[in-house]
Amino acid sequence: MLEEIGKPYDVEILDFGPPMKGPDYCTINPMGKVPALRHGDAVVTEVAAICAYLATTFPEAGLAPHPNERANFFRWLFFTSGPVEAALSNHALGVEIPADKQGMVGYGNYDTVVNTLEKAVSQHPYITGDRFTAADVYVGSHVGWGGLRFGTLPARGGAFVAYWDRLKDRPAMKRATELDEAAAAATQHSY
Repeated sequence: MLEEIGKPYDVEILDFGPPMKGPDYCTINPMGKVPALRHGDAVVTEVAAICAYLATTFPEAGLAPHPNERANFFRWLFFTSGPVEAALSNHALGVEIPADKQGMVGYGNYDTVVNTLEKAVSQHPYITGDRFTAADVYVGSHVGWGGLRFGTLPARGGAFVAYWDRLKDRPAMKRATELDEAAAAATQHSY
């Protein structure tokens, strides 16, 4: 998202594990999770919130929804941060929600979430329609980086692959991937 915005920024890399749960970082994000964004005096956590914040704070980047895109923008941004993230995480961990308990988890079941997301990414070139927005940054990360790369989403039917193909070759995505890979290589640890 920061590469899409196109403004200068600094990255502070934390060791995954105990440093993220330490008192210094927990003053920034009490959950001890990354990422967190500090912009002036503002601190924003949770990726969907960071995407929305940056899109609206830097409108010149063209990533905020137009008025006719707002409904889909917020729908898919929050659908991804709630049902998609929970369903894919539970699926990856081998957690199957019994049919009589599906009303308690907020997403029902994995197949319903996957089918809903698959339909959404196949209806238009981008999640809100014909234009790339900040919602595509977040939805795309779950589809491509998390879903297809780690196998938490099936490649069936090709809709997820086609959507990811539209996103992965964006110049900002290429730059972000290079930066992520360099950071990962520089901070290799074995826990």
